[in-house]
Amino acid sequence: MRLSATDIYAFKALGYLGTQPPGRYVGSEELSRATGVRRTYLVRILAALVGQGLVVSKKGAGGGYALPRPPQEINLRDVIRAVDGPIAPLSCVSLKWPKACGEEGRCHARNQIWIKVRDAVLEALSRVSVADLAEDFRQGVIYDECLEHLLPPGELLKGLAGASAQRYVSPQQS
Repeated sequence: MRLSATDIYAFKALGYLGTQPPGRYVGSEELSRATGVRRTYLVRILAALVGQGLVVSKKGAGGGYALPRPPQEINLRDVIRAVDGPIAPLSCVSLKWPKACGEEGRCHARNQIWIKVRDAVLEALSRVSVADLAEDFRQGVIYDECLEHLLPPGELLKGLAGASAQRYVSPQQS
């Protein structure tokens, strides 16, 4: 599992919503100002969260976005699933994947590693709630540093290629 900028922006928005009194709807402009997330992008993230019942929306005067239940009842496992889809490292171990793997019965890596990784990540994420994000927001933690630490998709491969190239000594060099 790897976090995306969209995850971080969802955390920021939910952290702010978690600081609001129950039943207070926050407009997208206010939410954008409070989090520093571009309004157009934020609205797309909020639509995904609304679609999964993690946020509610109301149109018209006094409308906006709110949490449908107390922040401690909304966990990050559900948030990341709403924003990014399955959390599993491979589709063959996803709890939501409709197709069984043909090697599932005899694949040692799947059964001894990847299922355990999936379960550990799901368990850890289920223990962190929007109340935790709200506490960070109250303390001025806005996750901008997290955005600087996200790994671009190709970055891991470049690092591996560089390490392999450094270890390789051609026959002419020896």
